[in-house]
Amino acid sequence: MAITQGLRGGKLSPSPLEGTGVFRAQQSEMDLKQISRHEWWLWLSAFFVTVLAAVAMVLSSIHTFFPHAEHFYELRPEQARWGAMSLLLLFNGWLVYRQWSFRRARRQLSPVNSNVDAGSGEIAGVGGMDPATDLYTRAAAELQLGKEIARARRLNTMLSIATLHLEDFAELTKNHGLSAADQALKEFARRLKKACRGSDFAVRLATDDFLLVLPECGLGEVKLVLNRIGAVEVNVSGRKIVLEYTTGWVDYQAGDLPGDLLKRATQLLHLYDSAAKESFASTLHPH
Repeated sequence: MAITQGLRGGKLSPSPLEGTGVFRAQQSEMDLKQISRHEWWLWLSAFFVTVLAAVAMVLSSIHTFFPHAEHFYELRPEQARWGAMSLLLLFNGWLVYRQWSFRRARRQLSPVNSNVDAGSGEIAGVGGMDPATDLYTRAAAELQLGKEIARARRLNTMLSIATLHLEDFAELTKNHGLSAADQALKEFARRLKKACRGSDFAVRLATDDFLLVLPECGLGEVKLVLNRIGAVEVNVSGRKIVLEYTTGWVDYQAGDLPGDLLKRATQLLHLYDSAAKESFASTLHPH
C-alpha cells in the first residue's frame, strides 16, 4: 500500500475529466421529486372527480330535479347519467395516460437505466449498485453524499473521502484473465466493507478507482480506517497475488457540494495515474 496523501483547501476549477455525472444525478433527483408531486395531484384530482361523478349519479335519480322534458334543451335523467359516465370514462383514459407517462419518465431517470460514459470508465449498475462488487456506483453515491454533507453542516462535524486506486489492475486482467480480475475486485470490495464503520460506505468510482465516504472522520480516523484494510491477497490458479493499491483522502470544506468533493477525489485519483505513467516513462527513457 502506497503512502497516504491528501487534498485540502480551496475549490478546484472544473475539469473535463469529471464529465457530467454530478449534474445528471442532482437533476434526476429534482425531476423525480417533481414527478412525485405531479402524481400526488393527479390522484387527488381523481378522488374529487370520482366524488363529483357519484354525486351527479345520485342527483340524476331524483326525478324532482327533472319535472319536464318538453323541450330539446331540457335534460332527462338518463341523459344526465350517460353524460356523467361519459365524462368519467374520458377522465379515466386521461388518468391512465398520465400514469404511463410518469412511469416512463421514472424509468428514464432511475439509476437502473444509467449508462457508462464511453470515455470516462464510470461504472453503472442496477439500482445504483455495482454488480461486480456490490458497492455504490458514482450516481448513487452522489445522492448519499448529499445527505452526509447536509448532516455535516447541520451538526458541524467532519466529513472525509478516502480514495483508493488499484495499481496494475489492467496487467492483472491481461496476464490472468477476467475471472482473476473479477475475483480480485470482489476480494478488494470485501476488505473495504470490512474496514468501514457503521456510518461509512464504499463506492466503485471507475474500473480500478474506489472511494470510502467517512462521516464524522478527520485525518487521524481516515488513517485508522485505511490501516484496517491491510494487505490484500487473492489466490489465482494456486498462486497468491498481492493487490497493490494507493490511498489518499480529501475532506469536506464549508460550502462544498457533492460535486466539489467528488471532483477533488477524482483529480487525486488521476494524479495516481499520471504519476504511474511518468514513472514508467522515466524507466524506459532514463535521463
